[in-house]
This record gives sequence, structure tokens and C-alpha cells, in this order.
Amino acid sequence: MTVRKEWSSSVPAVQFRVARPTNQLERIIEFYGEGLGLEKVGEFSKHEGYGGVMFGLPDLTYHLEFTQHENGSSIPRPPEDHLLVFYVADTFKKNEIANRLIKMGYRQVPSENPYWDRGGITIEDPDGYRVVLMNTVGI
Repeated sequence: MTVRKEWSSSVPAVQFRVARPTNQLERIIEFYGEGLGLEKVGEFSKHEGYGGVMFGLPDLTYHLEFTQHENGSSIPRPPEDHLLVFYVADTFKKNEIANRLIKMGYRQVPSENPYWDRGGITIEDPDGYRVVLMNTVGI
């Protein structure tokens, strides 16, 4: 077994995953893989009634997982300020990603918090969660 470096002694994690249910797994794969351009690092099907996909951010240390139960799940509409923010320093690349998603039929929406509209573009994924492409170098 290979163990990665731990983050710190207070949080001795070696990997971080954000997992979210969906009832539209194929559209989620299209949005985050083809549209946003994230790398698929894993997937599974028929695992105790679930199928899913993982996208690396940018590797296996940090990743997003989307799961779908074979019978569907009750998924409430997310709050408008529930965001996944990608800091893209290159304006051309930020616009290229946004334009690709819009051409695929996903819609740009105004952010609830006006901060994200200054330098950013907010696009809803198939489940109504918002992804911000922010044109800064981050923190």
C-alpha cells in the first residue's frame, strides 16, 4: 500500500474528495469532462446500487465524485450561492471554457454575490449547481 504525504498533524488526510449525488450522470460527465475539461480519473457502475465518476483536480489528491443511485435520489435545488470556483488566470482560456459550455447548451447566470460577476463567469451545471470561472490567480 502506497501512502501519500499527510496534509498536517491536525488533519492527517492523504486525499480529499467532494462527492455529490445526481440523477443525470451522463449529462454531468458531459459538463465536467467535455465542457469544463476535467480529467476523468475513475468510474464505477453497479456498486451496491450506485454508479459514478471521479474527476481529478488536477490529480488524484483532490477530486470531484458524482454518484447516481439506480432508483434515483431526492435531490433538492441547490442554493444560488453554492459554488464550485475555478481560478483561471488566462482570460482567453477562461472565455474558451465558458463559450464551449454555452455552445453545449449550458447557461450563464448572474451570481447571487456580485463579487463573482466582476472578473468571473457563472454557469449552471445540469443539476443547477453553479460553477464560477474566475479570472484571477486565486488566493
